Amino acid sequence: MKKLKEVGRPLIRVDAYDKVTGRANYTDDLCPKPCLEAKILHATIGNGIVKSIDTSEACKVPGVVGVYTCFDVPEHPYPVAGHPWYADSRAEKRDLPDRKLLGARVRIYGDNIAAVVAEDTVACDRALAKIKVEYEEWPVVYDPKDALAGTEHPIQEGKPDNVVAHTHVQTSEEDLAKKGYKSVDEVLHDPAYHHFSAHLTTAEQSQAHIETCVSYCYEENDKIVCVSSTQIPHIVRRVIGQALGIPWGKIRVIKPYIGGGFGTKQDVHYEPLNAWLCRQVGGRCVKLELSREELFYATSGRQPKSFDVEASVDDDMRLHARSIKAWSNTGGYIHHGHALILNSVNTFRWLYHTCEDAISCEAWTVHTNGPHTGAMRAYGVPEGNWAAECLMGDIAYDMGWDGIEFRMANAIQEGYVDEFSPGHYVAANTCGLPECIEKGKAYIEWDKKKKEYANETGPIRHGVGVSCFVYKTAVAPFALETATAAVTLNQDGSVQLQMGATEIGQGADTVFTQMAAEAIGVDSEDVHIVSFQDTDVTPYDSGAYASRQTYVSGTAVKKAGEQLRSKILEFASYIYPNAQGTLDLHDHAIFDAVGDKVCNLDELALEAYYNMEHNDQLYGRATINIHSNTIAVGCSFADVTVDMPLGQVTINKIINVQDSGRLINPKLVEQQVHGGMSQSIGFALYEEILVDPKNARVLNPTLLDYKIPTTMDVPDLEAQFVETDDPTGPYGNKAVGETPTISPAAAIRDAILDATGVKFYEEPMTPQRLFEGFKREGLI
Repeated sequence: MKKLKEVGRPLIRVDAYDKVTGRANYTDDLCPKPCLEAKILHATIGNGIVKSIDTSEACKVPGVVGVYTCFDVPEHPYPVAGHPWYADSRAEKRDLPDRKLLGARVRIYGDNIAAVVAEDTVACDRALAKIKVEYEEWPVVYDPKDALAGTEHPIQEGKPDNVVAHTHVQTSEEDLAKKGYKSVDEVLHDPAYHHFSAHLTTAEQSQAHIETCVSYCYEENDKIVCVSSTQIPHIVRRVIGQALGIPWGKIRVIKPYIGGGFGTKQDVHYEPLNAWLCRQVGGRCVKLELSREELFYATSGRQPKSFDVEASVDDDMRLHARSIKAWSNTGGYIHHGHALILNSVNTFRWLYHTCEDAISCEAWTVHTNGPHTGAMRAYGVPEGNWAAECLMGDIAYDMGWDGIEFRMANAIQEGYVDEFSPGHYVAANTCGLPECIEKGKAYIEWDKKKKEYANETGPIRHGVGVSCFVYKTAVAPFALETATAAVTLNQDGSVQLQMGATEIGQGADTVFTQMAAEAIGVDSEDVHIVSFQDTDVTPYDSGAYASRQTYVSGTAVKKAGEQLRSKILEFASYIYPNAQGTLDLHDHAIFDAVGDKVCNLDELALEAYYNMEHNDQLYGRATINIHSNTIAVGCSFADVTVDMPLGQVTINKIINVQDSGRLINPKLVEQQVHGGMSQSIGFALYEEILVDPKNARVLNPTLLDYKIPTTMDVPDLEAQFVETDDPTGPYGNKAVGETPTISPAAAIRDAILDATGVKFYEEPMTPQRLFEGFKREGLI
């Protein structure tokens, strides 16, 4: 790869100083104090309707400004999911408006049925306690397969079978006939091959970000101003407009620094309600902040899913057929709906395909009375990876094969193109997976540990495991991918960069700074990025999700930077007509064709602003529309100790190795990988939102009862990389933000299988489940 000057630098984060010193302002820091406070009354049934609400006593509480119910709000249903909007009929199918600001139809336990605005939170709490609600309660259904049978009262109107969507793609009859088969099932059960099957489940997981969901709204200049901790400010603006039935130009959304999101804040949860409440109290500032408990049941976690998987394989490690049937529980509302389970089955399909003759992928997304679900880091792929890799691990174990050799005999290869994607735009343009495997294998000492751990007996055993992953970059070609960036030359020769893309803690502002500097020809230290978004002035961008920003928004940065560079050199040619040949920009100066300095950049900048004959504020502004999509790949290896009587797994060593193309900032990528690995350890062993199937109430809505890994549970995390130069990325880069949370969980499961010979199919593998599994197999 060509060496670049700014791209590839381990630059310290541009927001590091402000964040570690406490100078960075988050939403609550900016909120005017005192202000009005709002709180929500949540339904205490899991299914039914609100027949009446008595607010008379609540309105008498001192400090209460207003009490509003589901019978007061406008009839403007709106979508919650932070999906990009596009101007054709597909938008209507993707973002079905199924929510109101407050609803009389209770679909989930904790649904929003009333709100209180008061002078302080104490008055809010007292008023909420005095509201009297009469319900008509209906039976609750929580299992998607039960919901598929239909319910007396459909969870969403117009869906009598409760199905959000159902898709099925498989090898064509024509292609099957060429191989002498009539169906995928026939290949799966061909007696010439070995047949394997499994039923697997994954739980609902919470993002558990530090900063809760919070916003405040006020009116100014005939506009509603909403300051919110969100990943998607431009989408929030649009959804507020839809929910209130007002023009989008009358709404201004500001996104300050954000204390984590991981997908929760890719939904528009309470900003529309807060904006409406603000209007009801005459435009006064109203703050609406969720409690930690509300985050667990009133916002969206990872969708719980179940999978039936099958495969047929010959004696030479060749896969001949695979099948996956998948069910996702989207809860009472669509939110991100079918897109999540499609990602699950797509990763199953893409990861292993090289030799197989047939594949079938079928998926259902089903409404239940379960809690909200939606986007969480890697957007359905960890669940699909769990299904794919548990199956591959079982096959390798039962056949007595080396798990690495078996996987590599069938894994995705460079040049793979997804025949089912629109326009065949999803492709593995580069694929460093073999090199990733070699690095991970060496670090974990695979061959040595396999021999060392073989034939262990006793209650404490050891094992090593492996898992691979694939992940697409951005949402094209399945949805609109567009971004705009603007760069302006300042009077001192520095550059101002403004993005609609959002910094949510992942380091986006830093990599955009480096990409702009590379394109313009200046140092990263001379690029100043605006670290917040304001929809009145910020260029449009969909926001932070799908590992899209460095790939999509970065392309806009590069294009805008190249425009500014061209304008700078053109202006220099005008101001210095006697300069020899083609001019160049580097090292803070303009040089002629023979390498002589023409002028310093700050001198030229002053001329651009203040030249009496020809002045021009030099800028670049670029909007791009991306249709391509490139696949990132990688793997995880884990070395574990299993204490079977305690049901305890200790991770001794774990590594993630990935090909994410060229690394824009290696240190930031390492940070991303460490965070993702920690979340995947939680996914594997600890994290699960527990739901009472009788009323669909969340049973563990606190950080005391919802277990996330602590520093005592997370070992030293190793991150290594294989750099390739992807032809579609602005600087050869591809997905990195979500990839590290995909494969560690399955690698841990594979290591437990290696250590004990016991197969686990339910995630998370909690001590109770591990104990029961070991007991079932007679090991305890």
